[in-house]
Amino acid sequence: MKLAQPRYDPAFSVRSWLVRTGFTVVLLMAAFCVLAVEPGIAAESPDWLQLCLGLFGGLALFLGGLQMLSEGMKKAAGRTLTTVLAKLTTNRFKGALTGAFVTGVLNSSTVTTLLVVGFISGGMMTLAQSVGVIMGANIGSTVTAQLLAFDLSAYSLGPVAIGFFMLFTAKQEKVKYYGMMIMGIGLVFYGMGLMGDAMTPLRSYPPFLELLKSLERPLAGILAGAVFTAIVQSSAATVGIAIAMASEGLLALPAGIALALGANIGTAATTALMGILSAKSTEAVRASVVHVAFNVIGTLIWLPFIWLLVDMALWISPSSPELDGVAQAAADVPRQIANANTLFNVINTLLFIGFTGWFAKLAERLVAERVPPAGVIVEPEFLEEAALAAPSIALQQVRMELGRVGAITLGMLQEVIPALRERDVKRLEDIARRDDEVDILEEAILHYLAKLRRQTLTEQEGLEFQGLMTATDNLESLADVIETDIVALAHKVADVRSVPGDETRRMLQQLHASVTKSVELAVQAVRDNDQQAAESVLVMKDTLRKQSEQLLERKATRLTADDPDYINLVRLEMSFVDQMRRIYTLAKRIARVALPPALAQRD
Repeated sequence: MKLAQPRYDPAFSVRSWLVRTGFTVVLLMAAFCVLAVEPGIAAESPDWLQLCLGLFGGLALFLGGLQMLSEGMKKAAGRTLTTVLAKLTTNRFKGALTGAFVTGVLNSSTVTTLLVVGFISGGMMTLAQSVGVIMGANIGSTVTAQLLAFDLSAYSLGPVAIGFFMLFTAKQEKVKYYGMMIMGIGLVFYGMGLMGDAMTPLRSYPPFLELLKSLERPLAGILAGAVFTAIVQSSAATVGIAIAMASEGLLALPAGIALALGANIGTAATTALMGILSAKSTEAVRASVVHVAFNVIGTLIWLPFIWLLVDMALWISPSSPELDGVAQAAADVPRQIANANTLFNVINTLLFIGFTGWFAKLAERLVAERVPPAGVIVEPEFLEEAALAAPSIALQQVRMELGRVGAITLGMLQEVIPALRERDVKRLEDIARRDDEVDILEEAILHYLAKLRRQTLTEQEGLEFQGLMTATDNLESLADVIETDIVALAHKVADVRSVPGDETRRMLQQLHASVTKSVELAVQAVRDNDQQAAESVLVMKDTLRKQSEQLLERKATRLTADDPDYINLVRLEMSFVDQMRRIYTLAKRIARVALPPALAQRD
């Protein structure tokens, strides 16, 4: 079956972002403008139209730049960061450092959490180990704020131009992704500059200054930061706006810190809500609960000591003694906010890193093991909707779900010989019923892949997408062969009075064992992307051919009996050999998914 390759559209990320966030920006603009025209202050008001255009246009460019930067990083990194995360989380401290590194590169603690969920579900990581990674992810998320604290808006159009040229003229995919990253950085700083310039008139607007002053009250600032982050679904946007206001001398350090703390809660709460609503696995919800608990508890502990965080941020941040007043605040406070945000997350991680087991137990107590609804035969465990935002992770989720399908199919095949030997009709019916589970999971995987196809895929991801589609189809066909053909043969054997001799039985079992091993290796190949396992399936060809030919030769030489019942048994045994060959052919097709194209073409 020839499948169309998903095309890479370099402009798709911008279009999809506009669709997802445009309505949010319009709502924010409307709310801001309604507040702006409060009766009694119109004469003193700045030009609200120009202010709104600059502020929300800048916000749109800022968020679009972040989206482009994040997507470019994800595609340029590919599976590299997934491999790093899998190997360097053997203890809580390595996990925290790795989580910080991966999140800093991906610019998304949500994506890191999704990777963690996949590893927990696959048995490569415990929930307790994942807590360290989630804590580290909070540190990594402050990298963006540190970057934003540099006042580079005057030079922002340079990266935009360079990135645009790389994105739309380069032929190599890697260069396109680097172009996305560079252009995204430029848009982020250009948007920051627009927001800062738009808010300049507000320096002398008393109602707005009073509003900002109220944010210095910790609870008010934290609540505002959490709500705004939940609306725009980006903690970087909240901290970025706080830094932009501070760069205009509008926002004091205590208010900026409160907004940053609220942003930590808002992003965790949003992630948790998405996990609870869309997650298929208990592990996904538990990981989200850990994220929320860590951020909320950490914020509550710091609530009475924000003054201490202010002092530490002032102590470690550079100052501009040659300036004074608003000019000094505009020069110093942005970096102080970024440093306070980093300090908050680093200190919290150091405080709680020894309690990873406690956080894991808390999540297990709050989130019970998910029980499928009554009447549901089976449902997917790994096909998380949120993972679709990162195609490399979503493809890994598909592999893991295919591993489940393969395990069910392998179990069906393993049960065939015992059922044949004992002529157990009930056991045969159970084997046939399990094909329903395969059909349900296959349909879920195909629907998930259809959703994934709407994302932008790299060339490598496109090839992997095609391979997994092929593997899904062939694995379902393999289960159908067992359910339809082999079970039907077994029912016919149960009606035959003759029984195979000891040598024939041994040869049949030997052939069945070899075919079963080939299916086991094929499942391993597609689940783990294991080329060695795939090679092992292909090299079994000669062994299986020899076994089947010896068995057929034995049947041919002994086909002299006049007993019609015995002749019928021989015919059924030869049909069984033919079905084993069909299963091996399908196993080879599945295994080839894990091989490079040049090797996959071998017979």
